[in-house]
Amino acid sequence: MRMFRRVRMSEATVSASERELFGGPLRYDLGWAEHERAWLDLTMLSAVRAMPRLVGGTLRRAWRADRPALVAVAVSEVGQGVAAAVGLLAVNAVMYALLGGGTPVERLHAALPALIIAGVVAVVNAGLACWSTSQAGRLEPLVERLATTEYLAAAAAVELEAIEDPEFRRLIDVAQYGAASARRMIGACVAAMNGTISLVAAGGVLTVLHPALLPMLLLIAAPRGWGAMRVAQERYVSVMAWVEHLRAGRLLGSLLTSRTAAQEVRIHTVGRFLLDRYRDMAESAEEEQKRLATNKALTELVAAGMSGLAMVCTYGVMVWLIVAGHMELAVAGTAVIAVRSGSANLGALVMNVNQLHEEALYVHDHDRFLEEAGRYAIPEGGLDVPDRVGEIRMDAVTYRYPDRDTAALDGVSLTIPMGSVTAVVGENGSGKSTLIKVLAGLLLPKSGTVHWAGVDMAGLDRAQLFDRVALLTQDFERWPMTAAMNIRIGRPYRDASEEQLEEELEESVRYAGASSVVGRLPHGLATLLARMFRGASEISGGEWQKIGLARTHFRTHHCRADSILIVDEPTSALDPEAEIAAFERIRRLAGPRRAIVLVTHRMSGVRHADTIHVLHEGRLVEHGSHDELIAAGGRYASMFRTQAAQYAAEPERDAPDRDQPAHDARDRERDQPDRDEHDRDEPGRDQPDRDAPDAACGATVPASVTPAPGA
Repeated sequence: MRMFRRVRMSEATVSASERELFGGPLRYDLGWAEHERAWLDLTMLSAVRAMPRLVGGTLRRAWRADRPALVAVAVSEVGQGVAAAVGLLAVNAVMYALLGGGTPVERLHAALPALIIAGVVAVVNAGLACWSTSQAGRLEPLVERLATTEYLAAAAAVELEAIEDPEFRRLIDVAQYGAASARRMIGACVAAMNGTISLVAAGGVLTVLHPALLPMLLLIAAPRGWGAMRVAQERYVSVMAWVEHLRAGRLLGSLLTSRTAAQEVRIHTVGRFLLDRYRDMAESAEEEQKRLATNKALTELVAAGMSGLAMVCTYGVMVWLIVAGHMELAVAGTAVIAVRSGSANLGALVMNVNQLHEEALYVHDHDRFLEEAGRYAIPEGGLDVPDRVGEIRMDAVTYRYPDRDTAALDGVSLTIPMGSVTAVVGENGSGKSTLIKVLAGLLLPKSGTVHWAGVDMAGLDRAQLFDRVALLTQDFERWPMTAAMNIRIGRPYRDASEEQLEEELEESVRYAGASSVVGRLPHGLATLLARMFRGASEISGGEWQKIGLARTHFRTHHCRADSILIVDEPTSALDPEAEIAAFERIRRLAGPRRAIVLVTHRMSGVRHADTIHVLHEGRLVEHGSHDELIAAGGRYASMFRTQAAQYAAEPERDAPDRDQPAHDARDRERDQPDRDEHDRDEPGRDQPDRDAPDAACGATVPASVTPAPGA
């Protein structure tokens, strides 16, 4: 009797590899949203009642995608239903003619008109079916694209906090199946509509022949409907429970083919190790597939048995009606054809309703994600960000991540004037990354405020706010696009002619000292930087950081109002000389209408900052200039002297002699032309910045400009 109970997730069989690699079973517990799955208890009758709602949602998407195609599908399906009814009536006329009186030739002549009508109806029905197929084929990719763009747009528009929330990430995972299901629902809707209309036609004919035959027709198909729905529900629960396990398996497979992991895969024999674990996890998933296959076979066997029993009963009723004189033989022949046709149509309808039900479960996850994403969406509109900001001020800002007990920032207050270079330092976990996310508007404080020009950031138009922020981080995105687009994507909607845009990109390349990097690429800025594509090129980490600096210059250079540049560990892949040059270039981006916030562990890069803020366990414990903090002898002085002592203890490390590989010296020589070229083209740190595009952005001043009070 277990087969007739509610569908539930099976007990998780945990492989040894799951425990070893991931610490336990990778299963989603459907209990976290059990109330969302209440409709897994649907019976066939309730599923039929729910069909208008399920179809309605799909039709609304199809209406938005291509209205003429949707109307054409509807007309063709109604036409096929009418053709089916006319065809059955023509068959009935043929049966009467063939079983009537007269010679065989006379009976054939009598049946000929009905046979001609049946043939014409068959041709018309085939034409309508082709028309419906072609129009549905147009709709399917459009609906999938519409659902996919809904999903992607919603995911891209939510607050950063939602992306970092495990529960919301879980919803993103399960909602990814919705777009493909929305596409398949088009075909299922068309087939269901066809089956419904054909069933109505067959049922109407059977009712005319004898009313007792209609309930028998329903009795034949009901068990098959129950079986199909049961199988679909079990498959859905299994997919939802195992989605994370399957993702982990794909991850192991991608690691085996990854370029970044290729060296360790071979030298550390990681390849065989991961392959063994992949095989173990795959076998675990295969056991689940075997269980589903066994349950499906048993369910379909029971359903087929009950449906066969109903068919025997139906023919028994027909025999009784003939023997009792309630039905003529010609009518019985037509009834047999109508029952077989009707049961086939009803069986197809059951399968289509079942498919609609199954796909609707995934579309429901998609729609639920859109609803939740709407709740987490970054608000649109708000107060305009003033052109002149003057300063950005944080007042007693506290932020705690939803999955943590302690605050990442605790009562932090600081001021960042335009034209200044502000450094933020601290050990790992001190709150530096959270601070820059709050400054950039990516995270809103749980308490306290962030003011731009005296206006609370929470009330500002976030889109305008983001337009004033430039971000260069250690792990900045390396887009699988051309070198030019990797720079231009810093401000992708830049409105300029092709010639002007090319000049601006070249200017940013020169500023970042990346001329030699671009010069070595086979197609210059048009080179595709993604080895996953044929004919593409790859560059080193240090070269990528120069491209990243060029992107930052392109974005900040084309500002037209006060803005802020946030730089987080920008030089981790550069050699010492290139690092010094990069820091100089970054500091020169400061100007009267641009502030720079520099986050780094390299103390040599922050000593020239106007103000240095020291974070410890989420609190601001020190601030001041480099000389002031060194004189204070606090946490900053300790960190600075610790790093200085490391270099002093091993002075040979910096010398390009016997202790340093020859290729390092060659790398410095390779980078020198960029710096020499830049030194010829760019002013020193104590001169105005010629890169200022217009009066709106202003000329850059030295990074040593005195900060405003309160810094």
